[in-house]
Amino acid sequence: MTTLTPHHLRRELNEEAHARPYAAIASPARLTSLSLYYDFDDAPQRAALADLAQRMGLPAPLPGQAYYSASAGDLTVRWSLHTEFARYTFIIGGDCSDPFDRTALDRIPPAWLQALPGVVLVALHAVLLPAERETELADMSSRWFGGRELIGAEIGDGNGAAYTDLRLHPDARLAEGFSRYVVVDRAMGPNQSGRMLQRLFELETYRMLTLLALPIAKKQMRDLDNLGIELRAITERMTGSEGNGSDAQLLSELTGLATRVEQLISESQYRFSAAQAYYRLVEARIAELREQRISGMQPFREFMERRLSPAMNTCDTVVRRQDRITGRLQRTTALLRTRVEVLHEEQNRALLASMDRRAALQLRLQETVEGLSVGVLTYYMVSLLHHLLAAVESIGVHLNVELLTGIAIPLVALVVWFSMHQLKASLGSGHKER
Repeated sequence: MTTLTPHHLRRELNEEAHARPYAAIASPARLTSLSLYYDFDDAPQRAALADLAQRMGLPAPLPGQAYYSASAGDLTVRWSLHTEFARYTFIIGGDCSDPFDRTALDRIPPAWLQALPGVVLVALHAVLLPAERETELADMSSRWFGGRELIGAEIGDGNGAAYTDLRLHPDARLAEGFSRYVVVDRAMGPNQSGRMLQRLFELETYRMLTLLALPIAKKQMRDLDNLGIELRAITERMTGSEGNGSDAQLLSELTGLATRVEQLISESQYRFSAAQAYYRLVEARIAELREQRISGMQPFREFMERRLSPAMNTCDTVVRRQDRITGRLQRTTALLRTRVEVLHEEQNRALLASMDRRAALQLRLQETVEGLSVGVLTYYMVSLLHHLLAAVESIGVHLNVELLTGIAIPLVALVVWFSMHQLKASLGSGHKER
């Protein structure tokens, strides 16, 4: 009887702990690992795995699964899907006198290999040898690594050893060649051997994925240098530039620079963030190897620190430079905008002063016109009064028309001025009310 309600993701989250289990590999064995980089569309990768299973008579993979393992005779095929890459591991048990000439990849159909989607980022052959097959380092280097200097260490607290030169060796299936690893099972047993080999394969894959950011960082170093020079030139021009036209041009150029910087950030942000995550995985896998130094040989941790740390420092430097030039652009743009605003305020102040002067002139002109208007109206009204007095005199009333007309002039002028003043006051109060 079910009485509890599980979270809808409980089983999926629980299975994550067992998503990519290691293989138990007994020595001797030969292994080939391929890591295929793809552009986030995993449908072709799943289709390729289904095709391989059909060609080799293996069980068909389940829809949506991110891990697959099946065996056909002495060949084991392992596949795991990740965000940016898919990894195939092919394992053949049994001894072989020349494991890097007769590899596990020989059992895979060439037509399927030729049609694999994605591009090969990591390709390596590995051999797991029992302790009695371990030889002197010089003999191992001359036999399988072209006499080159090896890096390696005892792994698994001294229960095994791993050697490689991290160089590409010729292989007919890939023009650039394959990397090679030799792992010695001193006292690891199948389970620990499988874990150590998986960690070595992951270490190589994550190392390459980390370094994908380095070419972008090197290119952007030059781009950021050019952007810095252009920004410095604009800043110098700001010192001597005057006028709205030049400021508008400078602002347009700053906007163009800001757009280019944002484009650089958008092109590199994901890759740099991914490189940081992969670098942490590299460090974690090295720690899980639990390596112990072999006298006279460079261990994996030392090699990775010397090779990967400068690359990561370069990427970090580019990120900091992106931030710095973005800050410089923001400050320069803000300074230019402030200068433009101050210039506009000065222009507005000058415009207001000019308007004040024009208003004063208009007021004086208006006062002059008002004075003329009083004179004109007084003239016409006095003229009318003169004609009226003359008409009265003509009917026999004795009047001194000229005297009365002269006396009326200041009185009429005073009445006209007072009337116009009252009319002006009433019009002003009515405008204020509106």
